[in-house]
Amino acid sequence: MKHRLERVNEVIKRELSEIISREIDFSAQVLVTVQAVDITADLRHCDVFVSAIGKEEKRSRVLNELDEHRTTLQRELARRVVLKYTPQLHFKLDSSIERGSRVLDIMRRLEEPPGNSE
Repeated sequence: MKHRLERVNEVIKRELSEIISREIDFSAQVLVTVQAVDITADLRHCDVFVSAIGKEEKRSRVLNELDEHRTTLQRELARRVVLKYTPQLHFKLDSSIERGSRVLDIMRRLEEPPGNSE
């Protein structure tokens, strides 16, 4: 059963990524990607973890925009992925890429020779 859910998660992630990129225009100032999805065992709910890279004010609107398009996204997902139920999508912000970039930036600064900071 666990492997089946993993396969379903991958299919939903792939299809939802494509649907979001086609259906929603976030503007050129923010890049939105679906990082992961986690569907419940009963297939009725699905957490969708998205990352948004770009200007802060644009990133904060990403979840609102996705929530506004939820019914369209669910309907399109139901057309592409045949499941017993169409899961209700719950969007959550995944900031792991942003945290990773910050860690890499800190590591880069630590490697600089002393007295080189401007």
